[in-house]
Amino acid sequence: MKMKKLLFGTVLFLILILSVSAAQAGTVYWTDWAASGPGTVTGTMNIGSETVDVTFSGAYSFAQTSGGTNYWNPATPYLSATVENAPPASDIIALSSSGSVTITFSQSVTNPLLALVSWNGNRPRFENEIEFLSYGRGYWGNGTPVMDSDKKGFYGSGEVHGVLQMAGTYDSITFTHTSEGWHGLTVGVVDVAPVPLPAALWLFGSGLAGLVGLRRKLFR
Repeated sequence: MKMKKLLFGTVLFLILILSVSAAQAGTVYWTDWAASGPGTVTGTMNIGSETVDVTFSGAYSFAQTSGGTNYWNPATPYLSATVENAPPASDIIALSSSGSVTITFSQSVTNPLLALVSWNGNRPRFENEIEFLSYGRGYWGNGTPVMDSDKKGFYGSGEVHGVLQMAGTYDSITFTHTSEGWHGLTVGVVDVAPVPLPAALWLFGSGLAGLVGLRRKLFR
């Protein structure tokens, strides 16, 4: 009985090591917005060897797709244990009039991120729960997101700059927002790099070999 418990505990420990190693966060791949037209902005996310087309649909005030002011500076409110890099350069979509917008992906993405600039007094609502990974003093000042009780929206108390995440797998994101001068956003995903299969097999095999040796020693 003791041997069975020892074997079970060791195997469980090995599985835990593998799962923790596989969950290490990598770079955030933010959308490179490339073109804009009436009610539409398009771009791409290059996620490793995959290229995901991204389409924003809805009313917007302006879109920076090639140069302009870098509203993501300073980077501090966008960095966290999950997000290692703030949105690059100046790519941003600015909203002003209230309404509903949708961001569509050409293939499913996991745990998408929205980076926000200056959501002051705004009350966005999402279809699913959201979580703020970080927020702080940004280009237009400082603010705090006050979460709704169902975690599907928030109120921007002051100039909210930060990153929120939606857990799960998505083909599109739809949300509503209220009017103000303008508030900006972009979208990205985290590339989670799993442990390479040969390394995982080597680790698991080493553990099993150790168990076999231990069993022989105990039962000699």
